[in-house]
Amino acid sequence: MMNPACNAPAGFHEGELAVQRRAGVARDAARLAGMLAPARLHGGVSRFLAERSFAAVTARDADGALWISPLAGPPGFLQAASPTALDVRALPAVGDPLQHLAAHQPVGLIVIEFATRRRVRLNGILSAASRDGLRIDVEQAYGNCPQYIQSRLLHATPGAPPGAEPVRHGSILTRDDIDLIGRSDTFLIGTTHPTRGNDASHRGGPPGFVRVEDGHLWWPDYQGNNMFNTLGNLHAEPTAALLFCDFATGRTLHLSGRAALEWTRTGIPGDDDRTGRRVHFLPRHLVAGRLLPLHADTVTAAPDNPPLTNRPCAP
Repeated sequence: MMNPACNAPAGFHEGELAVQRRAGVARDAARLAGMLAPARLHGGVSRFLAERSFAAVTARDADGALWISPLAGPPGFLQAASPTALDVRALPAVGDPLQHLAAHQPVGLIVIEFATRRRVRLNGILSAASRDGLRIDVEQAYGNCPQYIQSRLLHATPGAPPGAEPVRHGSILTRDDIDLIGRSDTFLIGTTHPTRGNDASHRGGPPGFVRVEDGHLWWPDYQGNNMFNTLGNLHAEPTAALLFCDFATGRTLHLSGRAALEWTRTGIPGDDDRTGRRVHFLPRHLVAGRLLPLHADTVTAAPDNPPLTNRPCAP
């Protein structure tokens, strides 16, 4: 299958432009359009990738559901094979919803160094998938600012491999799921666009910044780079996926469903960064297990986390 992004024009798509206009930042965002130019994996970008041990990939399973899943390995598991191709010497864990990841589909990849609060996003097509790993033909690669990344030093988890414990599939959040969400200061979000392919992004804040009410999730949008890649995708296509990780235990919660951007009055309860924007997410499918082969013993909160402006809902 050809990647629908292959022949897409450069620059922002209609969803991103619509959100930028509504937020009143179109001029500021236009100055960043060059970041979306065709990718070149060389120099500092290729070195950054080669030194990392954590990434997450957005893709679809055999049934067409969108998921975002962790990928982990020792430094060197991400290698630029050429200025436009990335080799990933890792696969989603046994039991992960993307365990049987199929090639020839759009993917989004985010690579994060939590300890130094750095990240790079890559979008393209998964051109090959085998027992040895993945190859991504990269069309976009650009860095994001360190905002809202909690500092952690990740280590490989000793003991049983990911997927060794039972993995739960369902559609209804349990009390344990809600507790994990309520304790989380970080999650990853996968979104998609009909012609530009998939994207993987990061969201962070103080524990409790993601609220759970009546089976759905919502979180306030924070001030950022004004590109609105994620919210622009959601404006065009509501399909979305979330990944919550307990970095102390390796437990994970994958959610696949639909999300919508809501514009509110600025400063209402829950509008923690006073943007007048929040995202509502309704899960349709979930996978819960111990699928993260990394752990961190300590965390340092990001200095730019806005304080909560209302109490998180009790589970």
